[in-house]
Amino acid sequence: MAKVKKATKREIELIKELFLEHYPDSVTELEYKNLYELLISVMLSAQCTDKRVNIITPALFNAYPDPIALANADLNEVKSYINTCSFFNNKAKNIIKMAQYVVENYDNEIPLERDELIKLAGVGQKTANVVMIEYAGANLMAVDTHVYRVAHRLGLSDAKTATKCEEELSKKFKTDLHLLHQAMVLFGRYKCKALKPECDECFMLPHCKTSQSFKV
Repeated sequence: MAKVKKATKREIELIKELFLEHYPDSVTELEYKNLYELLISVMLSAQCTDKRVNIITPALFNAYPDPIALANADLNEVKSYINTCSFFNNKAKNIIKMAQYVVENYDNEIPLERDELIKLAGVGQKTANVVMIEYAGANLMAVDTHVYRVAHRLGLSDAKTATKCEEELSKKFKTDLHLLHQAMVLFGRYKCKALKPECDECFMLPHCKTSQSFKV
């Protein structure tokens, strides 16, 4: 497999401009009412679609409307609310542990600091970044499967890990990372898909390093 050509500094600037132009007010497609609901939704969305998460969370949040309720929840009951979500066994354990830690250490309030969020069960750097991006508009980049794919196809990164890809994108884009993250998610989800990407009339086609791979 030939090595993908890297985007030039000028191309990076143009790519950034195009993303901001086409997705000026991009936000998550997860549905939530507060920071507590957003955090749980993001935790559940790992290896699961936002659409599926949005289907199961209303009943979950109705049963456990705050950290105290969830901290005292029965594990099997929590599982019953999210059992159509991937890896629901571990996710159920983690969201309960998360709530217990919040009750014990943060006076029932979800902390809105990345380093504090990462201390919570089931919350890694990507999840913490997504929460900070969505809720606080933090200048952070989070790399999921869509962002990773788009970054590689556009020659923005050749990193082998999501963490390294995040570092490269943050360094190259520098500003507006919260908007660029969500723009890349939506672009990857609906346009630059893993299978059968919609290359025809794609606004990023001039900058795509792998578009020839999808030509019939």
